[in-house]
Formats: sequence, C-alpha cells, structure tokens
Amino acid sequence: MTLQFSLTRESPESAATPCVIAGLYEDRVLTSAAARLDERSGGAIKRLIESGDVTGRAGNTTLLFALEGVAAPRVLLVGLGEQKKMDAAAFNRAAHESARALKGLPIAAALSTLAEIDVPGRDLGWKLRTLALAADHQTYRYTATFKPKDKPKSPQIEALALSVAADTAAGNKALGEALAIAKGVRFARELGNLPPNICNPAYLAAQAKTIADNRSGVTLEVLEREDMLKLGMGSLLGVAQGSANPPKLIVLQWRGGGAGDKPYALVGKGITFDTGGISIKPGAGMEEMKFDMCGAAGVLGTFVAAVELKLPLNLVCLVPAVENMPDGAAYRPGDILTSMSGLTIEVLNTDAEGRLILCDALTYAQRFDPQVTIDAATLTGACVVALGKHASGLMTKDEELADQLLAAGQTTLDRAWRLPLWDDYQGQLDSGFADVANIGGKYAGAITAGCFLSRFTNGFRWAHLDIAGTAWDEGRKGLATGRPVPLLVQYLIDRCG
Repeated sequence: MTLQFSLTRESPESAATPCVIAGLYEDRVLTSAAARLDERSGGAIKRLIESGDVTGRAGNTTLLFALEGVAAPRVLLVGLGEQKKMDAAAFNRAAHESARALKGLPIAAALSTLAEIDVPGRDLGWKLRTLALAADHQTYRYTATFKPKDKPKSPQIEALALSVAADTAAGNKALGEALAIAKGVRFARELGNLPPNICNPAYLAAQAKTIADNRSGVTLEVLEREDMLKLGMGSLLGVAQGSANPPKLIVLQWRGGGAGDKPYALVGKGITFDTGGISIKPGAGMEEMKFDMCGAAGVLGTFVAAVELKLPLNLVCLVPAVENMPDGAAYRPGDILTSMSGLTIEVLNTDAEGRLILCDALTYAQRFDPQVTIDAATLTGACVVALGKHASGLMTKDEELADQLLAAGQTTLDRAWRLPLWDDYQGQLDSGFADVANIGGKYAGAITAGCFLSRFTNGFRWAHLDIAGTAWDEGRKGLATGRPVPLLVQYLIDRCG
C-alpha cells in the first residue's frame, strides 16, 4: 500500500497527531518548528541538548515522549548536520532517516515539519516531493512470499502530513507527482523482489496486462517466440533457448500526446534469472540474479508513473523478458547469432546476455519512430566497480540528451554519471568470425557493453543507463531500490515543460 500524503497548516505544538517530526542543526540551532516545541515545553529540548542527550549530527534521530504542553504524544527530532552545509543531499538524508524511524513506531500517522528547512537552490515543491518519496521508500514492506499473518496488533504508518505555511497549488502538484512516482517505484521494487520461480517472463507479461487493463489510454502487445522468429530476433532467442520458460517481448503504449507526436521509447532488460548460461556464474551470491530484470521493472514502473500523471506525451515501453539457463539446448561460447538488424554476433561469453536481448529490442523499437530511446539494464559488474552503488552509468553520444538525463538525476537524487562512448573502444569488439563479438575483453567492460548496444542504435537518439550498481541493495536482505524510476519520470516530466 502506498503511503498517503497531505498538506497541513497546523502548528507543531498543537497538532493532534501521534508524532511530530522536527529538525535541529549540529551547532545547536533549532528549526522554527523545534523552537516552537521547545518554547511550549518550557525549554525541554534545549535542556536535552545541553546535557548531550540530543545532538544535531546528520542522520541522528531521537524520540521524545509526552513533552509538557505539546499535544502530540511523541516528538521525533532529526539531526540536520551543520547549518552552513545544508544541501539537497543532507536534506534527503534527513528525510530518509526520519522515515526510517517512523517505520518502527506503533503509529498510523505523523506530521513532518522538515519542509520548512531552507535548502539552497531547491523550492518548496522539491522539498515536499523529496519528503514524500523518502517516506514511501522507507515504509515499504515486502510481504509477498511470507506466510500470511494476522493483522498487526499495533498500527503501522499509513499517512504523513507535511506542514506548510500555505496550502499552495505548487505544493499539491508536488504531492501528486510524489504519489505517482511512489506507485511506480513500488511497482518496480515488488517485481524486483519477487523470486524467479514466480517472476518469470510470463509473469512480467501478466503484470503488463494488469497495467493495460486498469488504465485507459494504454495498449499492450506481447510477442511470443513464433513472432520473434518471424522478425529474425536470433540474438534474443539465442539467449532464451536454454530455458523451459518461453521468452516474451512486452510492448506497452501510452498515447497522452498528439496523434502525430513521436513517442519516447523506454527499453528494459528483463532477464528474470541469470545463471550465466554455459559460462555459469559462481554459486555464491547467484540468488541475487533474480534482480537481473530490474531494468525491465524500472521502465515498467516509469510507465506506471507516467500514466498516473497523465503526461501529455506518447510513450512506448519495451521489455524483452528471457531466462538465461544452461541446459542441453542452451547457446554456447563460439555460437554465431544473427540479430534482427542483420548483424551477426560471435558469442564469447554466455553471461554477457543482457546486451544480446537488448540489441533486438532496440532494433524493434525503431519501428515506432521514437524521438528518443533510453534503455535501462543491470548490464555489467564493471559499472559497479567503476561507480559503486551510488550512481548509475550513463552512456550516449547525444550531448543534449546526456545533459537532460543528468539534470533529472540531480533533481531526484537518483543520480547518474556519464561514461565515455568513444569510437576508440569499438575495436575491442572486433571478431574474426562475425560482425561483432559480444564482449570486449577485461578492460572498460561497462563502456564496451555500451559500445555494443550503440551498433544497433545508428540514426536515432539513444542513451543507455547501466543500473547494475543501483538497482538493489547488497546482502541477503537487500531489496530492490526502484531505481531508475525517479530519474526517468523526472526526465519525462521535464519534456512536458
């Protein structure tokens, strides 16, 4: 269930809510709301600061109970760090840490005053949207494959009111955007978190059908193996041939723009489980390869959010959904595949399969004559080595498109970092037996993967997002993050002016 948001002009000291959230800085400076709570409680907060029991260190949270004179039974104080260092990232951290603390409390609602904080270069709408998205992200619970439980005895957070000086149109617009993006992020996270015995290519197609069935203006086409054979998608089908689960090519369309407007095309890698094929992966950590369809989940989540917002543009979302398995029919190192474009591909490693399904999907995308095509894929471990878990890798030769995507990432803090896509790297993909090899050797693996895809995007505007480091959190309890839904939705919102 998506968290519900509202705007309120109630004062923090008199609001009838289970919990009030207020901020304080590391240099003992109270925000306006914290100062009002302190004054009403006879200086209780300042006394706790003086004693050292409460600090304003960035990310610290302290829960206070039954402050005298304050209507709310709980006050959650959030550390903001040094006031002079307050920026978008510091504000986002405070938003996430306050929401993380809320998740553990036995309450159904709370009021946050953090939108009053001055964040240089960011307006009220941005602050409200950031608070809402952080709260929804932190309060998400994955329950799909647990034994059903009785209704919790204590309440769980369901609603967050955001304190504002005035109930403005800009504020309501920001909450509307937050709610739509949150739905898209949750949709993507749920798909990513499901196990591969449930979330297979057929399941992704079924989920796409629910999107189309429940939203007017959306159409769906699902291409089956026979359809792809007729189209000559030998690269995609080569990856799929080792699995008992047949491949699907999912095509969703939203027509929110004019009849003659060229669409924006989003393509997401949908490897629902990746064993590596014959080039099999090490056993340790292989369970995380259920996340190898997070590119697909991301573009589907973006599609959901765009339709919820009724963006006035045309959008096509393509998901090649395949399982990469090593049985007797599996494709092998040394095989030559013929892609839909006609280019032949020498397979040097069957674990470089994502690019093999994407290249046929990118070729198919051209029939929609898109004005821009963006693919998202958990494509390479090399990108994780280069950028870690914080930034997605961005590759494109289109300077304007690069600037637009980077700006969208900065706005949402779902950030990307640009990697070169120079022709200097193309030689690493040379093959003595086919037009191109599917890997480029040990160096610059993320870039050569992008170079491979670029061979199937000649003549149209295209960008590639490698989200291998950002699509899920590490560890046995790591969850899908829903990235790059915020980045892509913001990019589309920006295109609507």
